[in-house]
Amino acid sequence: MADRVLVIGSGGREHALAWKLAQSPHVKQVLVAPGNAGTADNGKISNSAVLVSNHTILAQFCKDHNIGLVVVGPEALLGAGIVDDLMSAGVRCFGPSAKAAQLETNTSFAKAFLDCHRIPTARWKAFANPQEACSYITSTDFPALVIKASGQAARKEIIVAASKEEACRAVQEILQDKVFGEAGETVVIEELLEGEELSCLCFTDGVTVAPMPLVQAHKRLMDGDQGPNTGGMGAYCPAPQIPEALLEKIKDSILQHIVDGLRQEGATYVGVLQTGLMRTKDDVKILNFNCHFGDPQCQVILPLLKNDFYEVIQATIDGKLCSCMPAWSENRTAVSVVMASEGYPGDYAKGMEVTGLLQAKELGVKVFHAGTTLQDDKVVTDGGRVLTVTAIKEDLMSALEEASKGVAAIRFKGAIYRKDIGYRAIAFLQQSVGLIHGDVSVDAITSSALIDQSEPPTATGGRSGSHGELAGSTDLFDLKASGYDDPILVSRTKGIGTKLQIAQMCKKHDTIGQDLVAMCVNDILAQGAEPLFFLNYFACGKLDAEVSQAVIAGIAEACKKAGCALLGRETVEMPGMYSPGEYDLAGFAVGAVERGQMFLQLARVAEGDVIIGLASSGIHSHGFSLVRKILLMSSLHYLSPVPGGCGDQPLGELLLTPTKIYSKALLPVLRSGHVKSFAPITGGGLLESIPRILPESCSVILDAYNWRIPEIFSWLQTKGNLSEEEMARTFNCGIGAVLMADQELAQQVLKDVQRHEEAWLIGNIVPSHTGSSHVKVKNLLKALQLNRSQFLQNAADVDSHLHVEPQKSKVKVAVLISGTGTNLAALIAYAKEPASCAQIVLVISNKSGVEELRNAARAGIPTRVVDHKLYGSRSEFDCTIDRVLEEFSVELICLAGFMRILSSAFIRKWNGKILNICPSLLPSVKGGNAHKQVLQAGVKVTGCTVHFVLEEANTGAIILQEPVSVNTDDTEETLLERVKEAECRAFPIALQLVASGVVRLEADGKTCWKQATQSLTHHEKQDWVSSTTKL
Repeated sequence: MADRVLVIGSGGREHALAWKLAQSPHVKQVLVAPGNAGTADNGKISNSAVLVSNHTILAQFCKDHNIGLVVVGPEALLGAGIVDDLMSAGVRCFGPSAKAAQLETNTSFAKAFLDCHRIPTARWKAFANPQEACSYITSTDFPALVIKASGQAARKEIIVAASKEEACRAVQEILQDKVFGEAGETVVIEELLEGEELSCLCFTDGVTVAPMPLVQAHKRLMDGDQGPNTGGMGAYCPAPQIPEALLEKIKDSILQHIVDGLRQEGATYVGVLQTGLMRTKDDVKILNFNCHFGDPQCQVILPLLKNDFYEVIQATIDGKLCSCMPAWSENRTAVSVVMASEGYPGDYAKGMEVTGLLQAKELGVKVFHAGTTLQDDKVVTDGGRVLTVTAIKEDLMSALEEASKGVAAIRFKGAIYRKDIGYRAIAFLQQSVGLIHGDVSVDAITSSALIDQSEPPTATGGRSGSHGELAGSTDLFDLKASGYDDPILVSRTKGIGTKLQIAQMCKKHDTIGQDLVAMCVNDILAQGAEPLFFLNYFACGKLDAEVSQAVIAGIAEACKKAGCALLGRETVEMPGMYSPGEYDLAGFAVGAVERGQMFLQLARVAEGDVIIGLASSGIHSHGFSLVRKILLMSSLHYLSPVPGGCGDQPLGELLLTPTKIYSKALLPVLRSGHVKSFAPITGGGLLESIPRILPESCSVILDAYNWRIPEIFSWLQTKGNLSEEEMARTFNCGIGAVLMADQELAQQVLKDVQRHEEAWLIGNIVPSHTGSSHVKVKNLLKALQLNRSQFLQNAADVDSHLHVEPQKSKVKVAVLISGTGTNLAALIAYAKEPASCAQIVLVISNKSGVEELRNAARAGIPTRVVDHKLYGSRSEFDCTIDRVLEEFSVELICLAGFMRILSSAFIRKWNGKILNICPSLLPSVKGGNAHKQVLQAGVKVTGCTVHFVLEEANTGAIILQEPVSVNTDDTEETLLERVKEAECRAFPIALQLVASGVVRLEADGKTCWKQATQSLTHHEKQDWVSSTTKL
């Protein structure tokens, strides 16, 4: 039984789609909505006035009219989820899901996807601020001259500037003068690539990729690629410039890689994928995506398809493309020439009569209508690009001549068109120039240029034996020059772990290098060895010279403290492996000890020996996974002031206090012969580090009253509600290393150590008993309690009421944004914390191309664009949002700078599940211009409020408030910035409270705290909330 098919769109592409589908015997009618003059009552093809923006109405129309297949043209509808909605309603639809269509509708997602999968693309960055954009243009070391208004409706608004000055003017016009309206709220600045630009299309069912012949389109308005950019003034197919071997590489390394990557990310791509490629002198790079046939690519490539187009589409939808691979006409070339209205791509007149269409048809060319309509039974112009004239011949020259004849036969006032379509291929064929391509894939870049920018000279540390300057690509160390007779070499390799992530969050990079050196060097000391030299490895996604220089300078300084040479290093840039701002470190240390002076001779340790403890500087480098969990549950941030009694610096800075290096202080003591063994306290804390230097027959008893415990450990124990054993098994608890000495020599050893380090006699060696622990720490909990300030005691009392049961699974959260001024980054950072009760599974924006979508994509979070301009009512828009939320099984919604008013029906459905943040202290200040109101009223304290969203605007049950003092010299701008900082702290805390079940919305519209907190007074609750925000 033959099908009815609906093609959605009104351009030349849609006419070509309808024309090709109508050739199938399986199709009895093709409706085009809304169509044009060329698709109006043309054999099997006719137009339809069905409303395509309302997917519910459209689905019912298809069922009522027995539509068996829908083919979607415009990208806006794909991005709005039309395929998802029709397929879920039982209507077969050809095209990608909204999630997969983000390759086109969300430039930030596409770029992040390419970066993640290491697929080459032009360097780029998005901006909403014209000054920042111009600064980027003028400061880059590559030509950042491609300016794109990144809104979905402005995909053709691309300016290729001739100079940096022209690029900056374009930025000003788009962002400041708003020449492209709302579509120009954000611009993307791209590197201008040089080479051959081509379009590579394929059919795919999500697994199989079936490439089409390469197409080259001409986007400039005038001959010679002059004039403004357009949607396309013509094209030819196949493009002869690419050799067969490179075509195979494009299929396997680009097209298949993209399809496989999307499938792995849960966004199986079904439909036609068009990639814009630039073949540079070095490689093939992706410029952009179309998630459908492009225009005029469609008009030039479909005439070459030999298969039944309808059958190929059905096989693609059914996942059986491998059984119906498309075939293409051989020894045939197609050329398409676009005829446009005078004034295009700017303003142009409409209603100009078009004549000569019959004569063109008699010449054998195919004329696809675009911007045309019927008026009094006459075809008149109704758009910028009016017609596409396509000719198919044996070779390119013949096809171009035929197309030119067809264009000459058609007349309308002010018609403009290019006469040189295919000139690049003609020049290529005439000159018979072969293009050589390099089969190079660069995953990691290491260069002397990077090292020169970021690292100090080699062989720092000033010790004998180091000859880094002699090595060239290797590093030398003369062991004999160091004075050893019969040495044993001792080595250690370490990374930093979670502490490195905290350093990156705090943007403090100058001390983390000491942790790396200390961990290696202190372990070497356990063998009695002297550290000789150190090598480091620094890897990043994008080199930041200032950051890398701070890190390496810290390593160099630490090597001086350790008395070893910084002999070698590797700096590696790995795009796609690490996100911007992320880096990783590894270190390798080598030491030496004379053969007869090695430690770790367990037989020397005996009952009655004394344990000497050396003070730690703080947490050192282990236990930070638990620190992060405690930090999250305490609702603190790394930039918060240190809690009471622990110091006057930011908490993050205190946590990052570097690990102590003991080598210079201890080497003379270790070589004295008075010390039996030495061990740094590392992973496993006191309970697991000390047994490494104990014989099986011995145990250790420590008394925590005998040493000073830094206050930070008391705070961690209190906030984490940790047991004595958990503390001793995770942290050093104030002891950075231990020495073991004979009882008679212990006092002398202690005095020798105390000349350089704070140290104490902390315990003794005792006989070990079967089944008992090798280390017992007496009075640890009591000693920790002695350090508690009254503040910590109060906090602990409240926390005991707020015990939260462990979550079996994290609550799924969606964040709704509009692109500017959101707290999305803070919410993403919070959700990554191990103890977070929430998981951000989706970010929805009502505007495309915004920076926050890119940030979400980089964090691996799915994104959707639901453009409110495509919907006729607020409720219709909200229904679409609701369907997307249900698709991702969302349980909570955060409004982070979302600038649309939600309908009452939506709020009622999600009652108690929508969180919003207001830049004022509700209910005292409501409405817009909160900061202006505060300053005008002379208010001394403002702040932000996180609340449940209720139907009445600017009201809601308050979850959390954070106050911000108003300074006498505050302006709206300065106050705005401080309130924003408060928002970034408060919103994640509030989300944690709701996701964990501590706070919920009652049926009466009031906030309710967990039952276990009911014994708290209102004042006590406010004290607890206040304490969490102030810390």
